[in-house]
Amino acid sequence: MNSKKMPPLRIGDLETRIPIIQGGMGVGVSLSGLASAVANAGGIGVIATAGIGMFEIDFFKNVNAANRSALRKEILKARKMTKGILGVNIMVALSDFDNLVDASVDCGIDIIFMGAGIPSYNPKVKPLDPSRKVFPKLVPIVSSGRVTKMIFQYWERHFEYIPDAVVLEGPMAGGHLGYKWENIEDPAFRLENLLPEVIAEVEPFRKKYGKDIPVIAGGGIYTGKDIYEIMKKGAAGVQMATRFVATEECDAAPEFKDMYIKCKKEDIMLIHSPVGLPGRAVRNAFLNDVEAGLKKPFKCPWKCLRTCEYQNVPYCIALALTNAKLGKLENGFAFTGANAYRIDRIMKVQELVDSLEKEYSEAAG
Repeated sequence: MNSKKMPPLRIGDLETRIPIIQGGMGVGVSLSGLASAVANAGGIGVIATAGIGMFEIDFFKNVNAANRSALRKEILKARKMTKGILGVNIMVALSDFDNLVDASVDCGIDIIFMGAGIPSYNPKVKPLDPSRKVFPKLVPIVSSGRVTKMIFQYWERHFEYIPDAVVLEGPMAGGHLGYKWENIEDPAFRLENLLPEVIAEVEPFRKKYGKDIPVIAGGGIYTGKDIYEIMKKGAAGVQMATRFVATEECDAAPEFKDMYIKCKKEDIMLIHSPVGLPGRAVRNAFLNDVEAGLKKPFKCPWKCLRTCEYQNVPYCIALALTNAKLGKLENGFAFTGANAYRIDRIMKVQELVDSLEKEYSEAAG
């Protein structure tokens, strides 16, 4: 941390130029366009798999096949656009988690980020192709030291293999949050307070296996100074999602990006998601209707998340997020991190990365 330049991030034999992972944003917000641009800028670009098949014409005929086909197309498309490091974000709670993991391995993805649950499936133990010699790095997304320990112990016991890195996602992140409602605003659960306990839980496994296991921090990281400060506290890198929405290369519609630019601090709200988790989003007419108790009629196209009791929810979150990605915000809403209100314009990914590097250097200096 003595250098004024951002250090690289190393995960096994992979090494980035800058220690930035672009967070996965589902239902079409981060696909090949954004992921390849971040990878080209020296970070890790991430394709989100949640709802990825909903834009396929045969989605309602065969959901799993549509998801698999869409994911393969996005990975291969990104590969043509970059020689950098690419990852996928796969929620453990997705009904076809195994299917999406297999498709990612089959396409030779570099890293699989696994969130929203404890991953009980490991492609290195049950590979799609037993002759394959190269597998992606496996990185769970965690919310605490306790969850970190549970995952490492489970993998050690069942797979005789431990994760290659860990992403700690704090309560200022966007989308679904892995915290109880009352803990989201609790200072004890701030990212900088959670980081030491996660590092402490990883350390025994690092020593036992002689393996470097970087801990990456995300949720509320906005400036280069933020990156410097959290890395000074022990993080090996950062995960950022909200900042990358307001870029030309982001795969969402212009109307979606405009919500970020136009929103004020008081527009950022916490919601009760139909899948049983708290979430953070930008307030709009759709969410006002839901908050007022109005039900948005729908027919569940696919029980995409195992935890969703679709018979009893006021709206389908997959359809709402799909509409938002397409710019149809009268029938949907945008998930966001806590700092979206600070964004004031659209820029290219490289311009954003340049500004973060400059801010980092100034903080380090």
